[in-house]
This record gives sequence, structure tokens and C-alpha cells, in this order.
Amino acid sequence: MKNKKNKKPVSRQIRWDKLDNTAHLFPSIAGESMTNVFRISVTLKEEIKREFLQKALDMVLPKFDGFNVRLRTGVFWYYFEENGKKAPRVTEENMFPCRFIRQNKNRSYLFRVTYYKTRINLEVFHVLTDGMGAINFLRELTYQYLRLVHPELAKQTGDNLSVDTSLSREDSFVRNYKRSRPSGFIREKAYLIHEDRLPAGEFGVMHGRMPVTQLKKVAHDYGASLNEYFVAVFVWSVYQELLHGMPGKRPIRVAVPVNLRPYFDSDTTKNFFVMVSAEFCPRKESYTFEEVLALIKESLHSQINKEHLEDLFSYSVSNQRNKFLRPVPLFIKKIAMRVVYTKSAVANTTTITNIGNIKIDELYQSHVDGFSAFIAMSKGQDIKGTICSYQDTLVFTFSSILSEPLVQKAFFRKIAADGVDVEIETNGVYYE
Repeated sequence: MKNKKNKKPVSRQIRWDKLDNTAHLFPSIAGESMTNVFRISVTLKEEIKREFLQKALDMVLPKFDGFNVRLRTGVFWYYFEENGKKAPRVTEENMFPCRFIRQNKNRSYLFRVTYYKTRINLEVFHVLTDGMGAINFLRELTYQYLRLVHPELAKQTGDNLSVDTSLSREDSFVRNYKRSRPSGFIREKAYLIHEDRLPAGEFGVMHGRMPVTQLKKVAHDYGASLNEYFVAVFVWSVYQELLHGMPGKRPIRVAVPVNLRPYFDSDTTKNFFVMVSAEFCPRKESYTFEEVLALIKESLHSQINKEHLEDLFSYSVSNQRNKFLRPVPLFIKKIAMRVVYTKSAVANTTTITNIGNIKIDELYQSHVDGFSAFIAMSKGQDIKGTICSYQDTLVFTFSSILSEPLVQKAFFRKIAADGVDVEIETNGVYYE
């Protein structure tokens, strides 16, 4: 009888992945004061049970390669490496949102999950994904949580991912870029809001909940889309409250992220968006809201088309693929990216991003009350706006480190004056 040889354990190669074109910037500029973290929350119709939420995260995370990673520093570029640790620990929210995510204090992960009463919060370092990719993950986390709390739901679906959930990790920037494109980026300095700030570390959040049907009617009456209407109302609020309806030397400019997936037939869960800018320069003595809106519409219409969007990201991709830049060490690239970012960051007064309408599988709809989202501050932008909707409720959320909510109040007053019912909720920083 032959002796059985001791078999050596089979070694498994650790999975790694490149960052998408946009993601290369975020690790180079991120820190405590500019975290590049955004939040998407789902509110359920019942109190959250921490142990079930933790178990749901433990079950869902291994199915998402795009979240199950750590960030590594290479010689020439950052890269992702598979993270073999346990999922991050789910905690009850007890601090201000969108704090910097330190990998060494978060089991090397680049996202966190917290909860508060009936709300589940997913906070993501932008290097991982954009709003669409985060919704993709949060939906599945929510479904799995509900199946654990309500076992009768699991009988109908098992623990499988929804058929609408994408696991694609394609770099759609690279797949769709065209050579020899001009940059199209704006570098002229915009009007920046220099008002008193909250104490260091504080972060103000103000949600405005509004009926979608009422908003659509108002926007239609103005001959505008919802996006155009909201951007114009923000610009109008700054113009009235801070410029007092007077001419200004610099334009009020709003950065508007555009989701590129519908334009280029992509379902990637990596970042796939570009920024366009809506601009209003108050040259004459006075403007009506309708005049401001017309200028905003014209500004956005001229930029939001497939050809121009392609120009914007193709320029960035061509720089990344430049054979002379590729061998440049990462520490030099980081310095260059920070310089370029610093110049471009002050080209916008604020950012208003629209995540869109969030859909939930019918099986779970009776358990879900709504969604909200917001983004962290960046250089020169101490106030930002985020839009998302669920069923007939739209939530416009202001995130801000300004001590007085002057712009926020003017914004919601204008919308209410246009005939929309607005319900305001804050995180306690603003009590008015």
C-alpha cells in the first residue's frame, strides 16, 4: 500500500483591479478637510436592528468585488486589491456624516455602514464608485436585511441578487474614449461664497421633501426640466441673498455631474460621470427669475449632448494613457493632480447632483419609506445640493459648513412660492 503524499494547499492569487479614470484624482486630494465621501440613505418603516444589518452586510459584501477591496499605492498609480478581512463593523450613527474614511481603522475598507432609528446610511469614498454604483449596493444590502428580519420574503427570492443589480467593473471611460479631443473644461474663477462657517468638524444637513407631481407641474410651466429648475433656483437664491440682486464681477457657476451610462450603454459600477457647468453672470442692474432660468437652460443645453460629454472625458483619458506620463512616479503625479485640481476647483460656486429616481423591487416596497443623499464639501464649495426621488417624493438635500442657512432658506422659499409643498428636516445644526 502506497503512502499518500501530503498535498500542498492550493494558493489562490489575490484579485486586483485598476482605478477608473476619474477615481485616480480622489486619493491624491482627499483628507480630513476634503473627504470625498458621499452618503446615500434608505429609510425603512421600522426600527433598524443592528445585528441583522451586520449579518446582511456580511452576506452581501462578498458578492460585490467593487466594494470588497482595499486601496494600494503602486509606483506609478494607485490600484485596488482584494480585501480578505471581515466586513466593516456596522455602528449606530453618533458623529457628523461624510467623515474621512481611514482604511486602517475600517478593516481596510473604503465605505462604512451606519444606522439611526429607521435609517440605514451607506457612506462611500468616491474612489470606489459614484451614486449609481452606491445605490446598486445599498439596494441589495437593504433587500438582504429585510429578508433576514422578515423570513417570509426570503421564501420568494432566496438570498440571490436582484436581476436588476449590476456587477460590472468595466472602465467605461476607457472603452468609450476618442483620441485627440479638446478639454472643454472651464478654469475661470467663479463667485465663491465667503460666509461664516460652522465650528470645525460640524456638518449641516437640510432636507426638503416635495411631491414630484407638483414639482413637474411647476417646471413644466417654466418650460424647464427639474434639473434646470433646481439649478436656477439655487443661482437665484445666491443672487438675491448674497449679491442682493446687484451686478457681480464673477459668474455664479454650478457644477452638474452627468451620469454617462444612458449615453454610452453602460451598466458599470465604477465611476462613470463628467461635470458640466451652468453659469449666470449678473452684468446688468437686475434680473427676473425667468431671465436667470433662461440663461441656465441655455448653458446646460449647449453642454449636455453625447459629443460634448465624450470630449470632456476623452481629454482626461488621453492624459492617463499618454506614454510619456505613464512612467512618471506616483508622488510626482499626485503633486501635479493637486495643482490642476486646485485651479479647477474654484471654477464653480457649488455642485448640484441628481441621483435620479430610485426604484425598489415590488416585493420590498411596502417596507421602504424613502431615500436621501448628500455629498461632502470640497475646495471653494462650502455648500452643495443633492437630489434623489422615490415614488412621488423628491428630496433636495443641502450639505453645508456655513453657519447661517441663508441660501437654503431662500431656495425653499422660492419653491414654496411657486406652489410646491415643502417639508423641511435638518440634522440639528440648523434649528430655524
